[in-house]
Amino acid sequence: MTGLALGLDFGTDSVRALLVDTEDGREIATAVAEYPRWKQGLYCVSAKDQFRQHPLDYIESLEHAVNELWETLPAETAKRVIGISFDTTGSTPVAVDKNGCALALKEEFAEDPNAMFVLWKDHTAVAEAAEITRAASDATTNYLKYEGGIYSSEWYWAKALHVLRASRAVAAETYMFVEHCDWMPALLTDTTHPDQFRMGRCAAGHKVMWHESWGGYPPDSFFSAIDTRLAGFRTRLPNDTFTSDKAVGGLSPEWSQRLGLPEGTPVGFGAFDCHMGAVAANVRPGVLTKVMGTSTCDITVAHYEDVADTCVKGICGQVDGSVLPGMIGLEAGQSAFGDLYAWFKNVLLWPLNNATYAGTADASRTLEALSDNLIAELSNAASNRTPGESGLTALDWINGRRTPDADQTVAMAITGIKMGSDAPALFRSMVEATAFGARAIIERFREEGIAVDSVVAIGGISKKSDFVMQLCADIWNCKIDVLESDQSCALGAAIFAATVGNVFATVADAQKVMASPVWKSYQPNPENKAVYDDLYARYLALGQYVDGGHSE
Repeated sequence: MTGLALGLDFGTDSVRALLVDTEDGREIATAVAEYPRWKQGLYCVSAKDQFRQHPLDYIESLEHAVNELWETLPAETAKRVIGISFDTTGSTPVAVDKNGCALALKEEFAEDPNAMFVLWKDHTAVAEAAEITRAASDATTNYLKYEGGIYSSEWYWAKALHVLRASRAVAAETYMFVEHCDWMPALLTDTTHPDQFRMGRCAAGHKVMWHESWGGYPPDSFFSAIDTRLAGFRTRLPNDTFTSDKAVGGLSPEWSQRLGLPEGTPVGFGAFDCHMGAVAANVRPGVLTKVMGTSTCDITVAHYEDVADTCVKGICGQVDGSVLPGMIGLEAGQSAFGDLYAWFKNVLLWPLNNATYAGTADASRTLEALSDNLIAELSNAASNRTPGESGLTALDWINGRRTPDADQTVAMAITGIKMGSDAPALFRSMVEATAFGARAIIERFREEGIAVDSVVAIGGISKKSDFVMQLCADIWNCKIDVLESDQSCALGAAIFAATVGNVFATVADAQKVMASPVWKSYQPNPENKAVYDDLYARYLALGQYVDGGHSE
C-alpha cells in the first residue's frame, strides 16, 4: 500500500513540513513556518554565545506548517498520510520535570532562558565541555573514544551541566534533559513521561555518550565525579536506543486533532537534520554528504569491517545505525560556513544600519538593495581573482572549531592584509577559509582510514553560489554533486516516515524510490591543485599559530 509520507525538518530558524508521494517520490507540497520568538531575538545574547529557543516556538510553528499544507491540497489528503518522522538541529537539549514537561512550558519558567532548549550553536558551556574531556581522558575507560576524543560545548552533557550551574531554580525542578529530536516524537505520541520516554540512536550516540560496549552510558560515578549536580541523571536515561526506521508509537488523539492527521499514524524516532539529509542524498561508503548552510554538518557511512577497531579522532562521533541501520554513521562539521559570509556582509553594511541617517526612507531602500545583492556582487568580483593573488590567508573559526578537534575557544584570523586588500579579496579569503576547513575534515577521515572519494552537497549555499561550489571542488580536489531537492533534510525524514509507515521494508528500499536526484555537478580544475595545496599548507600553519600549536 502506498500513501503520503510527512517529513518534518526543524532547522535553526524555522520548521519545514514536506509531503512526499511514496509511490514515485514526488514532493507534493511543502510549508515553512518561522519561530516567532526566535525571530524577535528573544532569550539570546550573542555576545555571551547564548542561543535559546522556547518550546512554544516549536509547537506553534509545527501546527502552523502542517495545517498550511492542508489549505493548499484537496480535501481528504491528510487521510492518506501513512507515517511521520522528525529531524532537528542538535545537540539541542531541554530540561524537563519529573512528569516529562519541558520547564519553559510551566508558568514559573516561561521567560527563563535556562528552562528552554539550548540551541546547537550555544557555546556557553565551554568550561563544562573541557571538564568532561579531562575526566574522560583520565578515566580507565575513555568514554569519548567513539565521539572523537573531545567533548564539545555544543553537546548534551556540557549544556546540561551549565544549565544546572547557572540556575538553582531550574536545577531544583529538572528531572532529566531531553534532545529536541527525541522530544518531538515523544510529544506527538504522548510518551514524554520518563516512564514511557524512549530515545533515538542518533543523538544518544553522537552527543550523549551512549555506546553498547559500556551498557548504555558511562556510569553515574563518572558524571558525579565531574560535578555532584550531575548525580543521578544518567540513571534516568533509558539504556536502549532505537534507529530511525523504528516507530516510537502512534499519533495521539490530541495531536491528531491539532494537525488534522489520522489518529494512530506511526511516528518514527527522530534524528539530527544532517543525518536524515544524508539519507535523502543516498549516502554510501566513500561519499561524504555535506549540509552547507549557516554552519556545515558532514556525514558519511562505513561498513563495520572497514571501521573495525578504529576510533576516528577529533570528529563528532561514529555510531552504529545513526544514519543507516546496519552501518556505522560518522559525523563531522564546521561551526560556521555561511555565517562567516553573513558576518562580513554585516560589517560592510554597518554604516547604513547604524549611521545617523539610517532610519530615513532613502537609507532603508539602499540598505535593502545592498543587502539582497552584496554577497552575489562580492562573489562575482572574487571569482575574477586568481588563487593566491591577494596574499591573504584566513581561518574559518569565527564561531569556534567543531571539527577536526573541537575547540570553541579559538577565533578567526586573517594574515597578509595590505593597503591593496579590498573587499572582494577579503571575501575570497573567507570563502577559501571555509573550503580549507572542510578539507581538514576530509583529510582527517582519510588519515583515519575512512574513504572520501566524492562529496554530495545539500543546503542553501550549494544551490546559491557557483563560485563557492567550484572553489570547494578545486580545494577538495574531488567531484561535488548538488542535489535537486531544496528540502533534503525534510525529504530524509519523509523516507524514514515511509519506512515506519510500512510502505517499504527497509530504508534502502525507500531510498530507491524517494531519494533526491542530482541537480548539478562540479569537477575540480587540475591546474589549480598545486596552488591550493600550497594555500592549504598556509591555512594549517596559521591555525597552528593561532591555536598555540595545538591545531593539527
